[in-house]
Amino acid sequence: MGWRDEHVVAQVSSLDRSLTLPPGFRAAGVHCGIKAKKVDLALVFSRLPASAAGMFTQIKTRAAPVIINEQKLRSGRAQAVIINSGNANACTGKRGFVDARTMSAAAASALGISEDLVLATSTGVIGWPLPIDRIVAAAPTLVARLGPGSMPAARAMMTTDAFPKAATLDVPLGKGQAMIAGIAKGAGMIHPDMATMIAVLTTDAAIQPEMLKQALKAAVDETFNCISVDGDTSTSDSVFLLANGASGLAPIDRPGKRYDAFVEGLTDVARRLARMIVQDGEGAERMVEVVVRGARSDAEARLAGRTVMTSILVKTAFHGAELNWGRIAAAVGRSGAEVDPDRLAIAIGDIEVVRRGVGVPDAYAEVRPLLEQPEVRVTIGLGLGRGAFTGWTSDLGVNYVKLNSGYLT
Repeated sequence: MGWRDEHVVAQVSSLDRSLTLPPGFRAAGVHCGIKAKKVDLALVFSRLPASAAGMFTQIKTRAAPVIINEQKLRSGRAQAVIINSGNANACTGKRGFVDARTMSAAAASALGISEDLVLATSTGVIGWPLPIDRIVAAAPTLVARLGPGSMPAARAMMTTDAFPKAATLDVPLGKGQAMIAGIAKGAGMIHPDMATMIAVLTTDAAIQPEMLKQALKAAVDETFNCISVDGDTSTSDSVFLLANGASGLAPIDRPGKRYDAFVEGLTDVARRLARMIVQDGEGAERMVEVVVRGARSDAEARLAGRTVMTSILVKTAFHGAELNWGRIAAAVGRSGAEVDPDRLAIAIGDIEVVRRGVGVPDAYAEVRPLLEQPEVRVTIGLGLGRGAFTGWTSDLGVNYVKLNSGYLT
């Protein structure tokens, strides 16, 4: 058993032991027949109508469910999210819109709620009509299996994922505490353009819809928008946040300490999910944290970091555990961020391998064992200001090519 296999087993074991949803939420996952054998239809449901917000992929070829969900969330309310895997319902013309609405209507009918309160999303192969009759037929069974655990839904969302992704956190909010939980899927076509995956975040906190939207954007900008596996965005990528108020705590309706605490907790949960996505990058053997410090601005730091994260040459060097720091320097130099070569510094872990733009050969031998670890941290210092960025990427090796050159078969 290699590192990746051991890592997957550890992740799944840990998740299965601990994860439940916040009070008032239920989830389920069933096999409806989109995939040959594996579960492929998920549902997350709040017994109470909830404040709701979402963020979606910004590419031009967006799937029908993305467009419909954006429209629905203008109300700031939702009660359920139904998700199928194995088929993206993208680039399917007018039928895609009809099928997406039929999917949400089937869930609404089985739940006994308004179709306007159901968000339907799809993930999987692009360009094939959704087998909607199978989803409609499975909806009553899906609702009948609703329970307090998040794992059935997390598993049913998976496509090329090696393990389900879920996280929970209790957050003190004044006179009590609220729970924040999340499930996510994603392993390939991962690059931040808000957002390249599917995630459903839930909380029993009470928070006004506009504040919820602001909180989600703040959390996503620091997490899901800071990851990359292969530089590819997709057609269906969505992050949903539902807050049902079941905690009984006073609503959060203005900025302040309680709002800040909620955003901090939400960001923590989203960050854990984002890191899991990178750890599960298709064919990945290690996760690389890219830290940029000393840029002229945060925007320039992000430019530099994202260019390093998406460089094929950098990623293949990490796959081989090779200290080819020149590739990092070159990526930073072409990123569009201001760079003074005489101030450039690069460190692996806490060991500096480039100082004032020049290599430090005496450190190379000490660094090589760090590059062989499952998690590697690279810090890039520009020495020009206070701008900073932290992102996460994965290595890139032959297994990624093998998987994606035969995805449809």
